[in-house]
Amino acid sequence: MKFQRKSALALVLSALAATGLVANAQTIRIANQGDALSMDPHSLNESLQLSTTGNVYEPLVGRNKDLSLAPALATAWKQTAPTVWQFELRRGVQFHDGTPFTADDVLFSFARTQADGSDMKSYTNEFKEMRKINDFLVEIETKTPFPILADVISQVAIMSKKWCEANKAVAPVDRRKGIENAASFRANGTGPFRLRERQPGVRTVFTRNGSYWGKIEGNAAEVIFTPIGNDATRVAALLSGEVDVMEPVPVQDIERVNNGTNTRAITGPELRTIFLGMDQKRDELLYSSVKGKNPFKDRRVRQAFYQAIDIEGIKKTVMRGASNPTALMVGPGINGFQPEARRLPYDVEAARKLMAEAGYASGFEVSMNCPNDRYVNDSRICQAVAANLARINVKINLQAETKGTYFPKILRRDTSFYMLGWTPSTYDAHNALNALMACPDNKGAGQYNLGSYCNPKVDELTKKIQAETDKARRNAMIKEAFDLHSADVGHLPLHQQALAWGVSKNVKLVQMADNYMPFKWMSKN
Repeated sequence: MKFQRKSALALVLSALAATGLVANAQTIRIANQGDALSMDPHSLNESLQLSTTGNVYEPLVGRNKDLSLAPALATAWKQTAPTVWQFELRRGVQFHDGTPFTADDVLFSFARTQADGSDMKSYTNEFKEMRKINDFLVEIETKTPFPILADVISQVAIMSKKWCEANKAVAPVDRRKGIENAASFRANGTGPFRLRERQPGVRTVFTRNGSYWGKIEGNAAEVIFTPIGNDATRVAALLSGEVDVMEPVPVQDIERVNNGTNTRAITGPELRTIFLGMDQKRDELLYSSVKGKNPFKDRRVRQAFYQAIDIEGIKKTVMRGASNPTALMVGPGINGFQPEARRLPYDVEAARKLMAEAGYASGFEVSMNCPNDRYVNDSRICQAVAANLARINVKINLQAETKGTYFPKILRRDTSFYMLGWTPSTYDAHNALNALMACPDNKGAGQYNLGSYCNPKVDELTKKIQAETDKARRNAMIKEAFDLHSADVGHLPLHQQALAWGVSKNVKLVQMADNYMPFKWMSKN
């Protein structure tokens, strides 16, 4: 009987631990216009994906509520030489399956980001060597001095080497090919929440990690995440109390949500820049009426597209004022942003003249790929761009689709003209230069430069920016790189969108400018 009583007590204590010994533990229901495409934190470098998996997995270096660096699985870090960093690892941490966290998991995880199928190569492509000093001390040696290394790896989740090997998930699968492995739909991290149920496109359920090493400030015992693609349905779900949190709130519904009996809209600037890219590599575009050559290789055509886009009209009619037109690939709040940068003027006549000079006075047809459930008013922006380009005799064959099929398509560069949004996860311009503007290689540089824009001088500056420690010199080089890219019309920057979350009045949370949504800071009365 004593043994049975002890067993019963253990079960009760275990159940209490599962809710984190939280008084008034609650279920919080979240809706988003899209879904994370995988539970593998290395398979897709996309904000919603990383925000979702970031509640289950953790990096060595995390972020505070103000986006400053914070200890996570590393308690301290320092440079011991210009190209060498040491990280002291947190002791006593367990993965959700009870496996202890050690240096072996760190080395394995960083190596995994460089495997075929990884979408996180650009975060570790400058690593020269990783060394295990002991179970709780690792060294990272970079190819050149890398003063922002701690910022860069704040997006690299640590996985269990033992679990990945046991579940045949040693390498991430390539989302471009639409294949999956165990890590695609199961998860075993060290984070504050565990994955309990995964139904892709339907719902994903997370439960509080009762053995979490750190503090969980909120009282959420369970989080139910549901994708609701239709804007009206998503807003109705919030207003009716069917969900507690939703994003994004369509700009036209912000006032309605604020006037709801039990709802409010939380708005703020977002660090994401929305832009358009063009295939500048192929000798003939995949999806165009122009045969035998590629019009996007001609800078005059790229500039004509840029100057034909009425960005203020898009701000007014599509975004209803909730956007900030930009001339750069990064926005305010990102280190290296150039506030004096100015867009090329909207000028249809100048655009027509450029098209004629390039030999396309009669225009041409080209397909444009856009998501319809990823960015604020994404498909409507693309429709407006198509209407603008019709004024210079360009017929856009718009292909707007759910991000579940959109991202795999454009990530395999099966596109001629596309939309993308980018938030530099390091909050530094080097991230955008390395991922979006560098000449693509097979090690991670230019991994999201899907149109293969290439200027060797920009690459040279990007490497110098990475190693430079003097802030004034570094910012001067960032400006030079951006000026070169702008002069090339390497991409077509559009705007920074604004955040708009719909939240029940009985829910408290933290809205971050990177649009991440940490469950550990959520509470419900």
